[in-house]
Amino acid sequence: MAAHEVCRCARCGNLLALPIADDSRCAKCGVDLHSCVQCVSFDTSARWECTKSDRLPARVAPKDVRNSCTMYEPRTTIERQTSTPQNRDAGGTSSGGSSNSAKQAFDDLFK
Repeated sequence: MAAHEVCRCARCGNLLALPIADDSRCAKCGVDLHSCVQCVSFDTSARWECTKSDRLPARVAPKDVRNSCTMYEPRTTIERQTSTPQNRDAGGTSSGGSSNSAKQAFDDLFK
């Protein structure tokens, strides 16, 4: 299985382009991207909700608003590609694929 590294908005899950500029906002929900909730160091169980809190002079709040933290690093995840896109014809069926797809089998139950 193929895998790739992605960065997603912490609020809506929208795919984000890297690198993230200091004044970037999510195109889908509008949340600030240079914020604590988007950072790899954000951890609700850590002191001041940051794994690097020993280097912070003060707590940063609120966590979902743009800040100027110099330790900011966008959180990325590795996602597996579990399926491949299929070519569909105008009727919605796979061209060149099996006619016994899960959707077709489900639709056949109600004929």
